[in-house]
Amino acid sequence: MEDYHVAKFVQIQEHELGLFAIYDGHLGDSVPAYLQKHLFSNILKEEEFWVDPNRSISKAYERTDQAILSNSSDLGRGGSTAVTAILINSKRLWVANVGDSRAVLSRGGQARQMTTDHEPNTERGSIENKGGFVSNMPGDVPRVNGQLAVSRAFGDKSLKSHLRSDPDIQEIDIDNRTEVLVLASDGLWKVMSNQEAVDIARRIKDPMKAAKQLTTEALKRESKDDISCVVVRFRG
Repeated sequence: MEDYHVAKFVQIQEHELGLFAIYDGHLGDSVPAYLQKHLFSNILKEEEFWVDPNRSISKAYERTDQAILSNSSDLGRGGSTAVTAILINSKRLWVANVGDSRAVLSRGGQARQMTTDHEPNTERGSIENKGGFVSNMPGDVPRVNGQLAVSRAFGDKSLKSHLRSDPDIQEIDIDNRTEVLVLASDGLWKVMSNQEAVDIARRIKDPMKAAKQLTTEALKRESKDDISCVVVRFRG
């Protein structure tokens, strides 16, 4: 199991921030453990965070990746996906991701994906422009240089010249029709649609129980990957 998560509220001056994340590691757990400890604090340390959250999140993702690569003698050659959600004063939500961990929002009962799955086939052009290749072997998923099943990740020093680590970022206002946010690693999404996931999460009032139910359901559907899940409930 190489998944790590964050789910907490912090008070900074007059602002209440909800910080939620899933980090799905590969080739060891040192990179996701590092992200769990440092990524949010690096985002919040950015001077422009309150003025321009989008730019600050982007810069902090890049800086954190540089720090991981510089520390590869301690952290090893593994890597990690990331999906992060920052809720500002319960009014505005900023979601960013690298890799195939996903965030899905339910608004008025409808699932809305807040992240982009970074998969080798969809970003083949960028990989090939950097001198890499995408393998498509029978019975296997597409892989960067025959190794990694995502096209963006933190770490992965040996593949970094062919990978990206810049996040896709979406923002949205939280209104009275916004019900739940589900963050999960790909072990959940391989066996469940976005709509199915939010339908299960909406039915269960306690978000911790909802997250447990989602992971249980994914196991029942014979997901073979690490499964981590965080559910944020906005109302009722």
